[in-house]
Amino acid sequence: MNKEEKRALTEGLLFASGEEGIVKRKLMEALNCTKQELDELLIEMQEDYDHPQRGIRMMESNETLHLTTKPEHASFYQEVLNSKSATRLSQAALEALAIIAYRQPITRIEIDDLRGVKSDRAVQTLVNRNLIEEKGRKEAVGRPVLFGTTTDFLTYFGLSSIEELPPLKALEGPNDIEDEADLFFERFEETGQGSYEDT
Repeated sequence: MNKEEKRALTEGLLFASGEEGIVKRKLMEALNCTKQELDELLIEMQEDYDHPQRGIRMMESNETLHLTTKPEHASFYQEVLNSKSATRLSQAALEALAIIAYRQPITRIEIDDLRGVKSDRAVQTLVNRNLIEEKGRKEAVGRPVLFGTTTDFLTYFGLSSIEELPPLKALEGPNDIEDEADLFFERFEETGQGSYEDT
């Protein structure tokens, strides 16, 4: 199998895998290639997707690859497809999302402690929007649920992987959290995600 065939097969597998995506290890097995060969192939594909005439991009989350649309086109897709997501996140939800993104996996109680207020509704809103999901349970009394971000989170913020989040100073108090939430809100503004809603 030559390089062009491997690239075509990779793109086909990414498309066929849909929202679930495909693990890099499985791609290596399917292409019968080394990790270095796969990484080189993926870099070439991503460079091609980065061209303005392409309408899709490749994302990576937890060693899993996905194809997704470009965030700068989100408003057009919402209009054409009549997306149900017609509201932006509230400040409370954005604060919780900022904490989860940088501290994941994290429990709701830990989010409450950092925000200084209850976060039940904010966390539920994020789950409903598929921006966060359960990532297992913490080995502690009551085995509380651990939350982390989803691939939809990466899509909304135009990230290829969680490692692309901007550097962050330590989240030590409400003021720090509010500053980071404002950053998240600005990124939502840039991608054209709906209108504001209290949660």
